Amino acid sequence: MLAEVSALLAPIAAAIGYSSYKAWQFEHAYPNIGELTDIGGYRLNAVHVPRPDTADLPPLVFIHGASGNLLDQMGAFRQPLEGRAEMLFVDRPGHGYSDRGGDENALPSGQADAIARLMEKRGIEKAIIIGHSFGGAIAAAFGVRHPDKTAGLLFLAPASHPWPGGIDWYYHVASAHIIGWLFNHVVVVPLGLQRLEQGTLNVFHPNPRPSDYVAKTGPSLVLRPRAFYNNATDLKRLHKYLVANARHYAEIDAPTVIITGDRDEIVWEHLHSRGLARDIKGSELITVKGVGHKPDYLATDVAIAALEEIAGKPRDLPAIARKAEARLAGAPVDHTVGTVPPSIVYSAP
Repeated sequence: MLAEVSALLAPIAAAIGYSSYKAWQFEHAYPNIGELTDIGGYRLNAVHVPRPDTADLPPLVFIHGASGNLLDQMGAFRQPLEGRAEMLFVDRPGHGYSDRGGDENALPSGQADAIARLMEKRGIEKAIIIGHSFGGAIAAAFGVRHPDKTAGLLFLAPASHPWPGGIDWYYHVASAHIIGWLFNHVVVVPLGLQRLEQGTLNVFHPNPRPSDYVAKTGPSLVLRPRAFYNNATDLKRLHKYLVANARHYAEIDAPTVIITGDRDEIVWEHLHSRGLARDIKGSELITVKGVGHKPDYLATDVAIAALEEIAGKPRDLPAIARKAEARLAGAPVDHTVGTVPPSIVYSAP
């Protein structure tokens, strides 16, 4: 009997050891470039770019989406906005190198409150809040809960409303208490590494993924067992949260722009972005034709123009979006994937 048990446990122990080693490798490949700040019993990680003397925009706070970390939004926005604003690129609670904090941080409301406390610690009184994908739900919660700290809101392919259907099966497994621990320590790393390449291609579909995207943004960090558990828990709880809280979007009165692509198969434009435009009075919806789930990378110029408009500068966003469409029309389009398959690395929202 002992021999049978040992034969069963040995491969599990080996898989756990392999996952721990790979997690160390992921962190060695993508070391923390931010700074951890205690916000009341736990620490949030962020890259803080101080306000330059040449600033012409208010402070900007960037919130990444599911399966991501602060490197994702930094890769899109830091360089083109350098010298124009104070910037805060945040690892959401339990993601990247941030601590998880309490159970409230499994919800957009808790994560919004955590970011508000981080802003206070960093001396940022008011900022434009930028949320991509899942980060859109947090940006919306921030606008509802912290209007005094909200100079404006920019939503990029946001997840904001309840959607039909559910989430992928492995998020249910990964967020379970006992079987989830085993799944996250035994299965996630080898399976995730197999799917990482296709997963990051899918998130840009039908547009080409930048050739250096994986190397610069560290998507493998989400495969670490604790990070994957946190990511799965966020996704599992999102739908119920949105059912209860989407009605509060009507309370937002900050200047708001929503940018989405009409080819987004991860977060549906007709449900989420149009829903926000309907619910937030005075908001402006910009749909960029031919763009999938990554307008932050594919239409960065449109997003920056939106930040300028929110800051009070006159901008013709529809015209700027049409110019972006013309530019993108000359780029190669991926027609090899009919519908975007689920991925253990990137999945809606």
